[in-house]
Amino acid sequence: MFEHRQHQMEKMMKENPDFLRIFNRHQELERQVTDAEYGTVPMEDLALVKLKKEKLMAKDKLARMMDKTSN
Repeated sequence: MFEHRQHQMEKMMKENPDFLRIFNRHQELERQVTDAEYGTVPMEDLALVKLKKEKLMAKDKLARMMDKTSN
């Protein structure tokens, strides 16, 4: 995620506790989605869709936070 902005992302994780919290939540959601998609954790379709939406919302929020600091 944000491979082209890796340096900025690492800096924000060190300096901004909210960014770090949202990043960690995104990573957790990513693991849950992956587990559900590979079938290692059974999950209903609706629950998976909700996880994916939450993950996307977290990623969007991280991107907005990064955009604000790059201006």
